[in-house]
Amino acid sequence: MSKSKISLQKMRRLLWMMGMFKIPMIAYVRPKLMLLDNDNSQVRIKLNRRTKNHLKSMYFGSLAVGADIAAGLHAFYFAEQSGVKVSFAFKAVKADFLKRATSDVYFNSSEGQLVKQAFDEAMSTKERVNKWIKVEAKNTDGEIVAVFDMEISVKVK
Repeated sequence: MSKSKISLQKMRRLLWMMGMFKIPMIAYVRPKLMLLDNDNSQVRIKLNRRTKNHLKSMYFGSLAVGADIAAGLHAFYFAEQSGVKVSFAFKAVKADFLKRATSDVYFNSSEGQLVKQAFDEAMSTKERVNKWIKVEAKNTDGEIVAVFDMEISVKVK
């Protein structure tokens, strides 16, 4: 098991492949991975024809995709670092929509270490482990437009 740092470019490629071959909705909204390290992740989704609703703000489904990626990419990140395969899903989602998102949206999670704890526990017990991850969605002015609490469920294969 190697503990090397995984490049942002490699994780962007993995996200693109996931969208193209596993989860087409990811490819459809074209998210951009801006930051991913041991602690933080940031994903941007542009407001455009594909991602907006009839009110010209970001569609709920697009917001959900961004939160999903920001919360879930750490599971793949730590699996890549360790050289093991991981199975993860979201068991539950709680969301508060605070303001209409009328610009690009940045999805931020600073709970990488919590995902790492779940990953390590799943590796040692060989059981599925659940943790709640918080994601904030901010517009280009830095205002929070939505807050997501997502229960991630991790199992190492």
